[in-house]
This record gives sequence, structure tokens and C-alpha cells, in this order.
Amino acid sequence: MSQARSSLRPGGLRRRPKRDRAHRAARRSSLKKDAVNIPNLLTMGRVAVIPVVLWLLGRGTPKDCVMAALVYSAAAITDLLDGYLARRMNVVSVLGKFLDPLADKLLVMASLIWMVPMGRIPEWTVVLLLGREISITALRGIASSEGVVIAAGGGGKSKTALQMVGILCLMIGYPYQLSFLGIVDLGVVDLIRVGQALVYISLVFSITSAFQYIGLFAEAVEAKDRRHKSA
Repeated sequence: MSQARSSLRPGGLRRRPKRDRAHRAARRSSLKKDAVNIPNLLTMGRVAVIPVVLWLLGRGTPKDCVMAALVYSAAAITDLLDGYLARRMNVVSVLGKFLDPLADKLLVMASLIWMVPMGRIPEWTVVLLLGREISITALRGIASSEGVVIAAGGGGKSKTALQMVGILCLMIGYPYQLSFLGIVDLGVVDLIRVGQALVYISLVFSITSAFQYIGLFAEAVEAKDRRHKSA
């Protein structure tokens, strides 16, 4: 009885064991360390530059649009760099796995949505791309809760590459006299049309890869169920 009473506060509230409080403190400390490692700082920097990109696009001059494209390119490079550094420095973390895809989607979708009223990309294209990203993110969350890992397919990687180049062209957004290696004169190229074409192609890869993800998810869940039944 004396031991039971010693674990109760006045009013009948049970005190939480010191071990639980120590565990929570250690977890908070771990999250703080994860937040300030170099890969995660690069990822958070990618989110921080979104207002800069949108502000430059909103100014709308050719020079500002080129600057927006350069800032966007630098942010895209950090997407490659943070994953490499995380593996090289052995600091792969749960926080990084959450922030990295979130930062990518925020940067891409914010840029596309911002360019809709500028007349550089149709609304329906952005709606389809946004719906695809939300759906696949939700599917990955369900898969993770079921202990199922869905690897990125070739279609998803092609979509990402085409989308990035297309968005850069849309950001620059003005006709320019271009040449290939200074040898072949390409004439005056409307980069908005080029960007739209690349985004449309990426949309095809987006939709096909979405169906691939759904098929892989269904196969993985069925395989998991068969293992449980045979166990």
C-alpha cells in the first residue's frame, strides 16, 4: 500500500516514471541534433528560399525571372547534395526523411501555383500534378504504416527530371535567341512553350507512375498477407 501511495500525487494522479521523462528528454535532444545537422539545414534552406523565388517571379522582369530560375536551380542542387551528405556523414534521420520530400513538393508546387495567374501554366495541369503528389504521398504513408516499402520507379524519376527543367523554362519565361554549342542556331525560342511541353510530358509520367505505385502497393500488401497466413 505504501508503494502504491508513493506513486500517486494529491488528487489521485499517478506520477510518470522518471525513466519515461528521461526518454522524452533524450528524444527531444535527438530531434534538436537532427535539425541542425548539415543535410537537414540544406533541406530547410530549400523551404526558406521559396518566398525569394516567388518574390522574384512576381516582379516579372526578364532579369528577375532569370534570378528566380537560378535560385530554384540552386535549391534543386541541394536536393541532390543533402541526401549524399546524409549518407556520407552517417546522419540519416527520421526528420530528414520527412523534410526532404516535403521541401521538394513545397518548392515545386508553390512555383507552379504562382505561375498560373502569370499565364505560364494552365490551372488544370497544376491541379492534376498536385492531386497526384497528394495521392502518392498518402499512399506512401499508408504503406509505411503497414510496414511496406515502395521504391521509386523509373517513371517517377523521369517525371522529376522533366518537371525540373520545365519549371526552369517557365520561370525564365521570355523568348531568347538560342544556339546549340554555338554551332547550330536555334533561332528565337519561346521558353514558356518549351516549359509547358516538358511539364505536359512530365504529367504523363506522373499519371503512369502513380498507377505503378498503386500496383506495387497492392502486390506488396498481398505478399505480406500471404506471409502472415503461411506463418
